[in-house]
Amino acid sequence: MWRGMNEPQLKEYAGGHIHMIGIGGSSMSGLAEMLIDQGYSVSGSDRTDGYLMNDVRQKGATVYIGHRAENVDGADLVVYTAAIPRENPELLEARKRGIPTMERAELLGQLMQGFPWAIGICGAHGKTTTTSMLSQILVHAGMDPSIHIGGKLDFIGGSTRVGHGDIFLAEACEFNRSFLHMNPTMEVVLNIDADHLDCYKDLDEIETTFGQYMQKVPHDGVVIGRGTDPRVVRQMALLQCRKVTFGLTEACAYHPGNLQEDAQGYAEFDLMHDDACLGHVQMRVPGMFNVENALAALSAAAELGCDTAGACRAISEFQGAHRRFECTDQIDGVEIFHDYGHNPQEMRNALSIGRKRCRGRLIAVMQPHTYSRVRTLFQDYLTCTEIADITLVTDICAAREKDPGDLNSGMLVDGMREHGIEAYWTPTFDDTEQWLRAHWQPGDLVLTMGCGDINLLNVQIHRHEEEKKKQHE
Repeated sequence: MWRGMNEPQLKEYAGGHIHMIGIGGSSMSGLAEMLIDQGYSVSGSDRTDGYLMNDVRQKGATVYIGHRAENVDGADLVVYTAAIPRENPELLEARKRGIPTMERAELLGQLMQGFPWAIGICGAHGKTTTTSMLSQILVHAGMDPSIHIGGKLDFIGGSTRVGHGDIFLAEACEFNRSFLHMNPTMEVVLNIDADHLDCYKDLDEIETTFGQYMQKVPHDGVVIGRGTDPRVVRQMALLQCRKVTFGLTEACAYHPGNLQEDAQGYAEFDLMHDDACLGHVQMRVPGMFNVENALAALSAAAELGCDTAGACRAISEFQGAHRRFECTDQIDGVEIFHDYGHNPQEMRNALSIGRKRCRGRLIAVMQPHTYSRVRTLFQDYLTCTEIADITLVTDICAAREKDPGDLNSGMLVDGMREHGIEAYWTPTFDDTEQWLRAHWQPGDLVLTMGCGDINLLNVQIHRHEEEKKKQHE
């Protein structure tokens, strides 16, 4: 269904020139670096100069800002993301010239072929963090894995690692059913929740598609699923392969014992497998949802044969991936953080950490991502920041979509106010920074949230602060 007989094969273009449309994305930039490491010549384009562009430039890729037909000159193969519209001029030109094309997920699936342990981490929330945690465990254990993360992890020096062991570890994304291009031998299923409703009819269809992905694991493989998620459990019951559960309750095979959480949300626990204690974990990233992410990573490590006490030590050293509740500044006694969370549940999770850490007011800065997501999850957005004292909402990040003309952030703000939330529409980053600087007070915590370019607001605030310091020197 997902692999055509005429689908191009990456190995046919060894040493050739690959052009990547959407190279600035978190996954595509990592794949570009991996291809360069394997001897391919890489070029790519994106609509804006995102924060990952310098990484691929430094690796040796040629990067174009803006999409133009001539960017595909010299390409032997063109790779594009599922978010690229069919009318993209480079995609049209490639097909006009007869240059083979491949979707990003197909490329990832082909890179994973041949590994005895091809591991896919899937779920609506937590993929990057869990993949990063397992990456750190496997490298720490000397298992020399190949890794592809949809984010940056300092421990491996970026978003990819080319190893020489039997393991290829990658995030498996459900957007546009991309993960169906992968053929994993181990899957970790974190959760099944409503998102990407521009691609799916409803949550039931999302669950069914996750089930299709889980059924791709061969009989001698293993699916590791969150045992407290009823949708995950329901789909696991249909599988013929080995099944393992993790979660916060003792009914799950891997679960925490003696779980404690301090005032700022940092937990420690014993890793339990049934009744056996396998090691002790002292978390360095806060939040109960990160305890579940850690349990998922530790479960996979144990099933791969890692020394579990060593795996627990590796998790205890994990300090997080970039753009995951990342502190970017301390200005005027105010802590400023950024989190990649972009759907309501992820924003609730991030704000729950901020609430425990905050000594003053918690100020949420939300950049809604895509009109389709805002439309389908509109009611959830209206209350997802209720734990904050103040909410600022920037204009919607259109990303791959066009403005439909009947939806904007002002409508979100109006709805939030009807729910008793003190919310303000600050359309641009300049508007938002101006509001923050005029109103923040010592002890406040500012948390910017979104998977678009909202992180550039943090960069902008930092740059302006550095400029102020230089003026006073």
